[in-house]
Amino acid sequence: MANPTIVIDAGHGGFDNGASDNGRLEKDDNLRLALAVGNLLEADGYPVLYTRTTDVYQRPIDKANIANNSGADFFVSFHRNSSPERNTYSGVQTLVYSDEGVKAALARNINNELNKVGFANLGVPERQNLVVLKRTKMPAVLIETGFINTDADNELFDERFDDVARAIANGIEMTI
Repeated sequence: MANPTIVIDAGHGGFDNGASDNGRLEKDDNLRLALAVGNLLEADGYPVLYTRTTDVYQRPIDKANIANNSGADFFVSFHRNSSPERNTYSGVQTLVYSDEGVKAALARNINNELNKVGFANLGVPERQNLVVLKRTKMPAVLIETGFINTDADNELFDERFDDVARAIANGIEMTI
C-alpha cells in the first residue's frame, strides 16, 4: 500500500507577512520550515504536495481547495505565534477544528515531539473559524511553531532548526 499523501502549507506569503518582529517575517519562517519538513517526509518515502514553494499569496480557501482537489490524506499548515508584548509567551500550539480523531492525535504527536526539542507544549486549541481547518476534507492541523516575538523561541527555531523540522516530521510519521 502506498504511503499517504501530505499537503504542506506555508502560512501567509506575498503581501501577507503574517506576524513580524524586528524585521523577522512569519511568512519567511513558515516557508523555510515547511520546505524542510516536506523534504524530510519525501526522503522518508511520503508523497508531499505544497500549497506554495515561493513567496506568493494565496487565499485560505485556495489552500483548502488545493488540498481537497489533490486527494491528499493529511493537511499540515505552518505558522508562528505572536503576542501583544515581546517575550511574554513561549511554546508551541497545534490548532485543530475539533479535538477528536486522527487530527487530534496528529496535533498531540507534533507538540510532544517539539516539546522534546525544547519548546513548551501549550496544547491543542480548537479553532473552528480558520478556513484551512474548517474547509479541508482530510485531517488538518495548524502548527504555531513558537512565538516570533519571543527571543527564546526564535533562538530554538534558529539554532535547532534541523531538529525542529525533524520533530514535526516525526510527529506526522508517528500518526500515520
